[in-house]
Amino acid sequence: QVQLVESGGGLVQSGGSLRLSCAASGSINNLYGMGWYRQTPGKQREFVATLTSRGTTNYADSVKGRFTISRDNASNRVYLQMNSLKPEDTAVYYCAAKLTPFQEYAYWGQGTQVTVSS
Repeated sequence: QVQLVESGGGLVQSGGSLRLSCAASGSINNLYGMGWYRQTPGKQREFVATLTSRGTTNYADSVKGRFTISRDNASNRVYLQMNSLKPEDTAVYYCAAKLTPFQEYAYWGQGTQVTVSS
């Protein structure tokens, strides 16, 4: 089992920045991928960014050039640096993890709210 705890959400003005953090614990020795997803009321959870243990990153088109995902293996944390935030980035952001490249993201955090005011 893998436990994920997010932090760093909050209220920011349009154009501002936030950094989300996700701490992983449990059976994380072979953790393959970690990532961030987000969800707004009435909509499905959507992909934001992922990072594999090989260092491969992938971003949603809507956040490319503004968001950066990174990982600190020593502290078992993954970060999402969000710059040039827009009101449409407002959502609950979830950290996710998976153990193999062939698995869906199976482990999820509780989510952290990000609100961007115009």
